[in-house]
Formats: sequence, C-alpha cells, structure tokens
Amino acid sequence: MSIGDFIAILLAGIGAGTINTVVGSGSLITFPTLVALGYSPLIANVSNNIGLVPGSLSGAYGYRRELVGQQARLKRLIPASALGGLVGSTLLLVLPSDVFDSVVIVLIVVALTLVVLQPTISKRVGARRLARAEASGASGASGASGVSGPASDAGFHRDVTPALMAIVAGAGIYGGYFGAAQGIILIAMLGIFIDDTLQRLNGCKNVLALTVNAVASVVFVFTTEVDWAVVGVIAVGSTIGGQIGAKVGRKLDPRILRTIIVVVGLTALVRLLTR
Repeated sequence: MSIGDFIAILLAGIGAGTINTVVGSGSLITFPTLVALGYSPLIANVSNNIGLVPGSLSGAYGYRRELVGQQARLKRLIPASALGGLVGSTLLLVLPSDVFDSVVIVLIVVALTLVVLQPTISKRVGARRLARAEASGASGASGASGVSGPASDAGFHRDVTPALMAIVAGAGIYGGYFGAAQGIILIAMLGIFIDDTLQRLNGCKNVLALTVNAVASVVFVFTTEVDWAVVGVIAVGSTIGGQIGAKVGRKLDPRILRTIIVVVGLTALVRLLTR
C-alpha cells in the first residue's frame, strides 16, 4: 500500500464513519475508493465490511444518550439483524465471485437511488409521524394520565411487530451481502413502523447496523481472504468518523454529503463497467 493509497483509504474511512453515524451509506465512500485503487470488488467489500465495524461501534457509543430506554426494542430487533447479517454474508461466500461482480453494479445503482431519495423518504416519514402524533394527542386529551412518549421504555416491545422484524432481517441480509445504504433502509423502515424521534431511531439504526457488520465480519474472518492492511486503515478512519458524526455530523449540510456519495459512487460504477 502506497502513501497515497493509505491517505485515500484513511480519508474515505473517516468520511464513511461520519456518514454512517449520521444517516448511513458510508460504504458508498469506502467501497468505491477501494475499487478505484485497484482492489477486486469481493476483497474490497469484505475488507470494507470488517474495517467499518469499529466505526459502527464508535457511532453507536456516540449516540448512547439516544439509546436510553430502548433496551426492550433492541432486544427484539438485534436478533433479526444478526440473522440477516449471517444469511447475507453466507450468500456472499457461497455464490460465485463473478455473481457479486455483476450484482454489485445493480446494488450500487440501488444504493445511490436511495441516497438521492432519502430527503423525500425522510419528509414522508416525518409527515406520517406528525399525523400519528396529532391523532394520538387528540385521543389522549380525554384519556387517563400516565407515562408515555419516547422517553419511556414502557411498551417499546409492542411497537416491534413481526412485519418490522422481517424487514429488519431483510435489511440485514442486504447489509451482510453488500452493506451500502443499509442505514438508509433501516432508518426509513424504523420511521414508518415506530413512533419515536428521528434522533432516537437513528441511534437504534446504528446499533442494528453494527450488529449486521459484526456478524458478517466474523463470518468473513474465518472463511475468506481479507486484506488486513485495508481493514486497519478503514478501522482507524471510521472510528474517528463515528465520533465526528455523533458530535458534529448532525450539523453538516446533508446536500454536500449526498453529493459526495453520489460522485464517488458514480466513479466506482464507471470503474466497474470499464474493467
């Protein structure tokens, strides 16, 4: 690894850790960077997944205040993410590598589309949450008093329906196989099914994404080739980025982040299509 490659991968890791903590899709920074530097798509995907685990842990820790009171919810969703991550990472290993080389082009297009549509998705999720809150307020005006709202853990296990668990598991399969934009899928689905603040749901998303990446990483470490130099550089960068995202990432202009992601993603597409 040259000095130039080291700097490029480190910066990509910082950017991915920051973006993953704020919203997701950080792999659309690191994965295309590795491909552009000449790494094969499969090695790039596996090494990237393992390297981002410390960043996911850093981001989840940074959102620890938002996780207070969500234990009951996470106890039901974490197993679904773990199962999905196991299935997705296994599929990556059992399917021929040339299948991934072809499918990854489609997955990047899907991920980039989700990145572009994310503001619209968030707006619709917010509108739906506001409508539910207004309806709840109207019905609760004459109801009995009690502890309610996102600050309470009471009843949080009830908003985790079988449908949501199945969707979280599906997102885990996607994340274990590829991973880019997994966070966007999770935050969109959590926002639709769960009535809670966006920041708290983002904290929940960070834990679920961490679960998927960690499970997939264990599978990859024991079953396939890993470029540990790449893993180490991304791990350092994503850990730094996780803290940046938790502290100041919320203040970054999301339009700039999306533009960076799309540009890097399109660069990777060009590189893959012209290999």
